Amino acid sequence: MSDSPARHLALQGASNFRDLGGYPTTDGRITRWRHIFRSNHLGQLTAADVEIVRALGVRSAFDFRGLEERAAGICVVNEITVHSLPIEPTVVAALRAELTRGTLTAPVALELMRESYRNYVRHNTHCFRALFGHLLEDRAPLVIHCTAGKDRTGFASALILHALGVPDDIIAEDYLLTNRHYKRDATAATDLPEDVRNAIGSVETSYLAAAFEAVGSEYGDLETYLRDGLKLGEAERAALKARYLQA
Repeated sequence: MSDSPARHLALQGASNFRDLGGYPTTDGRITRWRHIFRSNHLGQLTAADVEIVRALGVRSAFDFRGLEERAAGICVVNEITVHSLPIEPTVVAALRAELTRGTLTAPVALELMRESYRNYVRHNTHCFRALFGHLLEDRAPLVIHCTAGKDRTGFASALILHALGVPDDIIAEDYLLTNRHYKRDATAATDLPEDVRNAIGSVETSYLAAAFEAVGSEYGDLETYLRDGLKLGEAERAALKARYLQA
């Protein structure tokens, strides 16, 4: 629809700030615009960016960054209450260990990325459960983010869209939009080879698939994960849909 709001908001200090609205669900509804945003971190927003975010009415941020990451880029929008749901980054340290051993290649980097996604399910489900607890309190408009807004945030966004009934192919499209919009930090991990930096600076479907593989192996299937891992029973699913879907 041509009269839909912009999905990607072109901010100067955040390249991956996007709206999860406007997606159709299997029961014929649509995710509400201007309720849930996903982004890279909010520590480098310009004054003009801050005005745009204020105008959106965003009052809550759910931040998956680890301790050092948070300290390096504190949210600059005073009105936003930041809720920390820390998932410490592991990939770059693992890559550097491979580099030291002389075993670092692009395929190794891809597998380390996939393994980090599996670990979201194995070791960090409590953070995603906490996120849904907040979503059920209806704090919208809100923003979910990590540092790049692509991996931890990408899995969280996929879970939200799944819980709301958005089909898999559309969830994958939303996930891959990062490759169009995210501007990588050229100064990050410059000690790593370029093909490795490409692997960790973008997303691919195999990363998200690895997380859902882990859902299958740990919980049996996605519905069981939503119910038992994320504590989203029928009542909670209905409440989420009432808040975040429109007819």
